[in-house]
Amino acid sequence: MIRALIVEDEAHARAKLRRWLEQEPDFDLVGEAEDGVTAGRILSALKPDVVFLDIRIPEIDGMALAERLAAGDAPIIVFVTAHAEHAAAAFDFDAVDYLLKPYDKERFDRCVGRIRETVNGRSAPPRPLVVPARDASHLLDGAAITWLESEDNYVRVHTDEQDYLLRRTLQDLLERLGPGQFLRIHRSRAVNVTAIATVRPLARGDAEIGLRDGKILRVSRRYRQGLKDWLGTCN
Repeated sequence: MIRALIVEDEAHARAKLRRWLEQEPDFDLVGEAEDGVTAGRILSALKPDVVFLDIRIPEIDGMALAERLAAGDAPIIVFVTAHAEHAAAAFDFDAVDYLLKPYDKERFDRCVGRIRETVNGRSAPPRPLVVPARDASHLLDGAAITWLESEDNYVRVHTDEQDYLLRRTLQDLLERLGPGQFLRIHRSRAVNVTAIATVRPLARGDAEIGLRDGKILRVSRRYRQGLKDWLGTCN
């Protein structure tokens, strides 16, 4: 079952989402919230798989709440709003969809399909990557990758031996490699947790990660909670 949370301050909008989600046999609505503070408590306690998140909600707005979620094992985010101007910013948070009010059942069904595809991608076992080489394509195991860096429409895959450039998004590549092996530390970077040698705290809560090959990578504020959570699992 895909466990869902609705965060929406308008009663009729919550009712619409609730009614349509209850018609989906593989979705389980685990909670509803009218404001960002309540939503944060529910998210921490229940850890749903997906959150339908309105942007303009009381206490903590949807963008600020999403920023707190955008690290570690955050749920899938679907923004639901009447304000189209937030669309570009929404996808900075790797949102799987952006439902613009008023949306119909057909548009909702497409959104549900995207959620299912994302959940299936997260649960699939890791598969080797096919990477280009001079003489032939090679199969690269995820364990050989030290870190990943997005460059426009490409991702540079760093290993101890050499680098590879793949035409795909960072998010897509992380889903392909499977959960748990890589830690997102920046909008454009992720590291293999087995390649981390040192973690050095900086001023104002920032941090630097040192890799086993000597490379130093900065952790952005947006992803520092994910680093803290990962460090907690190492104790």
